[in-house]
Amino acid sequence: MHIAPSPGPHNALWYFPRVTGGHLRVARNALIIQIARYTPSLALKNALYRLIGMRVGSHVSVGLMVMFDIFFPQDVTLGDNCIIGYNSTILCHEFTRHEWRRGPVWIGRDVTIGANTTILPGVVIGDGATVSAMSLVNRDVPPGAFVGGVPVRRLREREAEDSR
Repeated sequence: MHIAPSPGPHNALWYFPRVTGGHLRVARNALIIQIARYTPSLALKNALYRLIGMRVGSHVSVGLMVMFDIFFPQDVTLGDNCIIGYNSTILCHEFTRHEWRRGPVWIGRDVTIGANTTILPGVVIGDGATVSAMSLVNRDVPPGAFVGGVPVRRLREREAEDSR
């Protein structure tokens, strides 16, 4: 996670062009992400995400209305065969009054993210993990874990789930 002070006297968001590559890059990212949010074709959606620098594995399924970070989409990695549920948000940055933070988000292979989940910067979600709907992922999730809540916590051990 990269943390830096605000480059001037105002809150850090006022200075986003200095750290993101400028207004045009952010506008282009926002437009492409907005088109992808409404696109039902998974192949087209994944191609659009790759166009703005996201690393998208094979057979990735991103639900409608998912919002990826418009400032740093190149910091998002989606592993093979993962599913991101409807209206989830994946952020790679945080601007606060006195500083800004940037951290990559890595979602592993065969991961399921429930609808309306928010993933914060710098998070790694391990292969085979499941995140329940309406969760706030503010820390790493181990491979195979079943987590949920605000903030996330382990809900069930994998062995118990497999024995059902």
